[in-house]
Amino acid sequence: MVQPLRTSTPTEVLAGLVERVTFHNDENGFCVLRVKARGQRNLITVLGHAAMISAGEFVQASGAWVNDRTHGVQFKASFLKAAPPTTIEGIEKYLGSRMIRGTGPIYAKKLVRAFGEAVFDIIEQEPRRLREVTGIGPKRAERIIAGWTEQRVIREIMLFLHSNGLGTSRAVRIYKTYGADAVQLISENPYRLARDIRGIGFRTADQIAAKLGVEKTALIRVRAGISYALAEAMDEGHCGIPVEELVPLTEKLLEVPAELVETALCLELDDGAVVADDLEGRRCVFLAALYRAEREIAEKLKTLAVGKPPWPSIDVDKAIPWVEQRTKLALADSQKAALRVALVSNVMVITGGPGVGKTTLVNSLLKILIAKAVTIALCAPTGRAAKRLSESTGLEAKTIHRPPRNRPKDRQLPAQRGRASRL
Repeated sequence: MVQPLRTSTPTEVLAGLVERVTFHNDENGFCVLRVKARGQRNLITVLGHAAMISAGEFVQASGAWVNDRTHGVQFKASFLKAAPPTTIEGIEKYLGSRMIRGTGPIYAKKLVRAFGEAVFDIIEQEPRRLREVTGIGPKRAERIIAGWTEQRVIREIMLFLHSNGLGTSRAVRIYKTYGADAVQLISENPYRLARDIRGIGFRTADQIAAKLGVEKTALIRVRAGISYALAEAMDEGHCGIPVEELVPLTEKLLEVPAELVETALCLELDDGAVVADDLEGRRCVFLAALYRAEREIAEKLKTLAVGKPPWPSIDVDKAIPWVEQRTKLALADSQKAALRVALVSNVMVITGGPGVGKTTLVNSLLKILIAKAVTIALCAPTGRAAKRLSESTGLEAKTIHRPPRNRPKDRQLPAQRGRASRL
């Protein structure tokens, strides 16, 4: 048992040699490493993110110890930096892991035997000397040189991202998105990070831009700020906002003149990043993707609304008193009006904040339809929402992508199978 290890929350720093890469996800960079760390008698398990990682590399990590119920004590790194090994042992492990194309355990031994600790210097500065090693011909030498160059590019990118305040996990996502062009693309326009990289918003991109010397009044900043202001409005429930509100909001958020905001808005509209439309006589601006999504939803609702409901005609004047008696609840006038519409419609959207009576209305509707022998399919966007829907209605609910009859072999819509509800 390793005595020094303990669970803790304060950030700690460790460094050591990677003995084994237990797991590495090429998509997001998540890795599980076994590391021979300074100050630790036995190998320790390190969890972190790295674009590429290999046995033999030297890693520096900062994070905290955690005690996993299944795997025991581990070091969870929020920052992980890898560097080429400098010892003979580390160099041989690194080359033997085939991290550099054209190498492997056999050629690793040959290269180390021929050049010792100077292997990487030879590849970098005197690549022609690789031919001195038995078995390395022109093609293998080219693969080794190309592999080393690729590794160097990745290290330079990660160093650039780390030096600009990005953690390892985000840095890996950026590298996976932009590849070898990451430094150039971010240097040209750091605000593209907010658009392209999940988990990076305008504020983070703005901090990176400041470190890169981008002025507060730079047009690329103000243009990105237009989308930022619209995203802030979206968090308050707005798909778009009038121009006369968007300009002062952006001006306030970015602390720039209104004239600059207006110029940036025109450029964003020309590029199609945002869309303008007239609503009730007011010029409103939307995020392009949100605008398209809202229009598509409206079109689909219109399509669903065509035709008669998939249940027999219901006498609403009798149904409402009946359901009030069954539930022992008196419906409000607005709920009765909504129920009248719902019982003669194929689709209906019910909105409102907590406590306004949405659940009571849905339960009343369900009881009436069940009494008419209608088959009900309840769906919700998430598993948690489906569970809450089941608890509030007493009926089984599934996530929206797994309704009972939504199977590839079932090509008919529920409404085409008799009295199945479109709820």
